[in-house]
Amino acid sequence: MSTTKDPGAPASRTRTRAERARAKAEAPDGKPSAKPDLKVVEAQVFRGPNYWSYDPCIRLLVDLGTLEHWPSNTLPGFNDGLLEVLPGLKDHSCSLGRAGGFIDRLTDGTWAGHVAEHVALELQRQTGAQIYRGKTRSADGEGRYHVIFGYVEEQVGLQAGHLAVRLVNHLVAPEQGFDLEAEIEGLIRLAERRAFGPSTASLIDEAMSRDIPWIRLNEASLVQLGQGRYQKRIRATMTSVTGALAVDIASDKKLTTSLLAAAGLPVPKAEMVRTEDDAVRAAKRIGYPVVTKPLDGNHGRGVVLDLKDDAGVGAGFQRSLVETRRGVVVVESFVTGNDYRVLVIGGHMIAVAQRVPAHVIGDGQHTVAELVEITNADPRRGIGHEKVLTKIKLDDAAVALVRAPGFGLSDVPPAEAFVKLVSTGNMSTGGISIDRTWDAHEENVEIAEEAARVVGLDVAGIDFITPDISKPVRETGGAIVEVNAAPGFRMHTHPTEGEPQYVAKPVLDLLFPPGTPARIPIIAVTGSNGKTTTVRMIAHIFKGMGKQVGMTSTDGIYIDERLVRRADASGPKSAQMVLQNPRVDFAVFEVARGGILREGLGYGRNDVAVVTNVTGDHLGLRDVNSIEQLAAVKRVVVEAVPRNGYAVLNADDELVVEMCKHCSGSVMLFSMRESDILVERWIRLCVKAAVLQRSNVGEMMVIREGRRTMPIAYVHQLPATFEGRARMMVANCLAAAAAAHAAGAHLHDIRQGLRSFTTSFYQAPGRLNLFELHGVKILIDYAHNAHGLETVGDFVERITSTGQPEVPGLSSWQANLRVAVVASPGDRRDDDMRDVGRVAARYFDEVIVREDVQLRGRKRGETAAKVMEGIREAMAAGGARVGSAEVVLDEMEATRRALDRSRPGDLVVLCADYASEVWKELEKRRGQAQPGLVPSISGNGQISPSAGDPDILEYEEFESSGQ
Repeated sequence: MSTTKDPGAPASRTRTRAERARAKAEAPDGKPSAKPDLKVVEAQVFRGPNYWSYDPCIRLLVDLGTLEHWPSNTLPGFNDGLLEVLPGLKDHSCSLGRAGGFIDRLTDGTWAGHVAEHVALELQRQTGAQIYRGKTRSADGEGRYHVIFGYVEEQVGLQAGHLAVRLVNHLVAPEQGFDLEAEIEGLIRLAERRAFGPSTASLIDEAMSRDIPWIRLNEASLVQLGQGRYQKRIRATMTSVTGALAVDIASDKKLTTSLLAAAGLPVPKAEMVRTEDDAVRAAKRIGYPVVTKPLDGNHGRGVVLDLKDDAGVGAGFQRSLVETRRGVVVVESFVTGNDYRVLVIGGHMIAVAQRVPAHVIGDGQHTVAELVEITNADPRRGIGHEKVLTKIKLDDAAVALVRAPGFGLSDVPPAEAFVKLVSTGNMSTGGISIDRTWDAHEENVEIAEEAARVVGLDVAGIDFITPDISKPVRETGGAIVEVNAAPGFRMHTHPTEGEPQYVAKPVLDLLFPPGTPARIPIIAVTGSNGKTTTVRMIAHIFKGMGKQVGMTSTDGIYIDERLVRRADASGPKSAQMVLQNPRVDFAVFEVARGGILREGLGYGRNDVAVVTNVTGDHLGLRDVNSIEQLAAVKRVVVEAVPRNGYAVLNADDELVVEMCKHCSGSVMLFSMRESDILVERWIRLCVKAAVLQRSNVGEMMVIREGRRTMPIAYVHQLPATFEGRARMMVANCLAAAAAAHAAGAHLHDIRQGLRSFTTSFYQAPGRLNLFELHGVKILIDYAHNAHGLETVGDFVERITSTGQPEVPGLSSWQANLRVAVVASPGDRRDDDMRDVGRVAARYFDEVIVREDVQLRGRKRGETAAKVMEGIREAMAAGGARVGSAEVVLDEMEATRRALDRSRPGDLVVLCADYASEVWKELEKRRGQAQPGLVPSISGNGQISPSAGDPDILEYEEFESSGQ
């Protein structure tokens, strides 16, 4: 529980003991009777750091119903019944921090949601998961709570949560037909199906101990270790450096034997056959006894040993034929002795295990069938590879082996009698293992290592049959009977007898030699406004340094500046796609509030976290009702900074700068204020800050630390800032420069990156794109909330003021008329929508209110009506600039209306949702006046291509299909 966190919101906490006592004392006499109506309203799985926890967790929003009035100590028999069915709850510490703490809470009285949390944890522990993290917090609405708990496998965790709710209801009022033991057994079976096999699990455990991140790529055992260009993959014990040809050779047993024999290694005689008659003739040529095995089998399936006559060979051929895919069976001489597996990794022997076939030992009292049942009752035995030992099956082959010494399944073998049930010693068929690593003779070790080199496997299991592995096989008559690709590890990691061997370590050494990186640098950017532009600036800087940058934003996923997915890609799944790309060596993620609340970050940590600002956007969604709660959501990226990382925080925003308390690494500030007491104090403490300094030449962006001042560039030399008039762009440049510096970029690279970054449609589509069409200035921006629109309005004031210095390629001018097309997303609060109207009324002469295509739960026209209310309020209050306002719901109709009514010298501001569609409309109108290629002024004042440019067409296609 120590790894959970408190979001910090007053509404998001459990009641104190005093509050619980008071609630019980004040409960009305006529309170409703207790009913089993605890229910799950909503379930979420978080796969990375999130609003509720630093680690992956599950959130259940539960409604207690009548149980809100019935704490645990007021429900007759509830506590005793709960501890009777789940005695492990006695060890839960709860918030008291000691074993038995939860019992005290039950005795004092706690609510059903809190009980469900602990039950969900205990049910997962029944499956073998070591999970202790959990908490319960109040939610909006009477009797509603957020139940938070950790998990190892998400499907198991979800089922445990739902089963916990059922159990609590069952203890309140018995549910007919509810069988807890059967439910727990089903949960265990689900956990076993979903769990990694012992070999894969051992490799993942070793990777986690080395701080190597991993991603499960399918429902089976395909796993990515590491990120981006540093990634390696494993599938069980086959690795991404395992040669495909070597695997093919190992799968062909005849070819393997031939290659080993050619290298002078001891192998049995062997022939390949396709018919039963050929098998008998081959056995006679080789000499009895013989073995039949499928040419391309595995796990010992279809291997039949010690065949001494023609009839036995015929029967063995048929059993082996069933397990071969190519219809070819190998007949080879039978080598007598014990079965040993020598594990060779990277050309070196790592472990040796003696494999004993599945068997039972007679006790003179129980039948063979009963002995098998007793053996299978061992808790270490499961189905297949689910546990360290496999349950023994009594099939026809087992019955035949039991009959060989004269027993039947219903017979009672004498004491100490060894009754063999499987002919081979594979663990997957119920065998056991004995560690013999330190007993192997050095000559046998050399033979095994040479065999792995001959086949070409990096991880190989060499099977020896020899009387004693401690003696040379060439002297005892032993031989190599098989070479296995992807050998199982559990016989070495969990031997039935002897010391376990840590065989995963050399595999990870092979994949990630000491000093080899496994993680790529990650910069995460969040905030209410400016995220996308800041992300693009940072990516542009590192692209100029030669990095293969993977970038996610609301525009899509870009790999090395190439669009690979057209979507709003500011969530965790998009981040995962970048981390899985083998070309990426640097990642820059835009992290939106919605993704954090939906699934968390989607990765474990970010080296640099940037928070641009926190405004009242998105309030009222997913129980985030205050700006402090919203800041806590965005703070997640800061909490995901490691000790050697940086948080880049806006010192001009109190909510943002407060996040420094939650950063494990270093903090770097950025500020637009020329003189700030807080920033100066931090700088004196040798904390870095990106700030502005004024001089006779102009504003200079600098990085300060103690007495050092490192100049970056004059603001007016950065095209994206429009000679410093776009103050929001100046802030974005400061944030990007600070983040790049924190990530190790040189000042020269930062300077060059910012000087070459523009707000043209090609580099920052929909972000302060300025054009001129037939004498009309047109500004396209995404501004979708009051704060964003205010920054655009401030830019308009500055760009149209004749007292400002000129922008290169664009003279200062006084706009005749300011026309704006504005909108607000439908999932904002009513007053947030009105604020958009109030701001628009303050800066523009004419306002056209439109709506987005996605209404987000609102009725058509409802959002526009709220914005219009804000405009009318501003007009009624006086002092507003707006003279007229109207509603045109469709975005393109509103755009055309604004363009149609404009005249040379006017300014039209288009707050666009589909920026590419607006762009196409502008180019269409330009083409009508002058066909062909016509220059247009981009955001940096440079000449850019127009309608005939194939890049434009490509981007238009992306936008129109990606929305």
